[in-house]
Amino acid sequence: MTGASLVVTDLRVEFSGFVAVGGVSFDAHPGEVRFLIGPNGAGKTTCIDAITGLTKATGSARHGDQELLGRPVHKIVRLGVGRTFQTASVFDELTVLQNLDIAAGRHRSSFSLLRARRGVDPSIEHALEETGLTGELTTPAGILSHGQKQWLEIAMLLVQDAKVLLLDEPVAGMSQDERTATGELLQRIAAKRIVLVVEHDMDFMRRFATRVTVLHQGQVLSQGTVAEVQADPKVQEVYLGTAGAATTAAMAVVLEKEG
Repeated sequence: MTGASLVVTDLRVEFSGFVAVGGVSFDAHPGEVRFLIGPNGAGKTTCIDAITGLTKATGSARHGDQELLGRPVHKIVRLGVGRTFQTASVFDELTVLQNLDIAAGRHRSSFSLLRARRGVDPSIEHALEETGLTGELTTPAGILSHGQKQWLEIAMLLVQDAKVLLLDEPVAGMSQDERTATGELLQRIAAKRIVLVVEHDMDFMRRFATRVTVLHQGQVLSQGTVAEVQADPKVQEVYLGTAGAATTAAMAVVLEKEG
């Protein structure tokens, strides 16, 4: 299923009568870095929660010929769908290698997990190289930089052979250098995988997005390339009118750079 797409159709999520996501449709394909953006409360993270089984939803979310909605979380993971959270979920007291060993264990037999180590698993070596963590093999995860922890979490998905990576604000709190390195990492891993990014950083989106879906109040406001979305009057109204001073300033900078 390496070349399979993620197709979300009429996704709906309600909480006690409140419509958090009201009929959202979009798709994502290997070879592109796909972004979901929008003001706080737009429904971005809720969409990811629904796709990964953390939140009940109606509609459809298909990876290739596999329907994801309605399946338990662990079965969705087994279908090759992985996600990260806004705060990296790594084992701080364990080394980078130990974290990756645990992640890789899902594809290994109980006997192989108990055998003495004879070297580093090739899938782990590849993930370390891909994420730039080769030199941190024996470093406890707890003392990694914020950016490195996010890269480790991505590496843990890579050793699990995830075909769909859903990343929730992966560059929040990163330095400028770390944001650039993360964007380049996402471009590399997207070559053969689906990469869907929820993000507030407009400059990061402008630099690395292939296509963008803008959500507002639980619905799709606009979709297209960065240039198409930024030129959409509806997007300009939301970001330059109601999204708050910080978002307004960020979007204005983006529009100025594009213009």
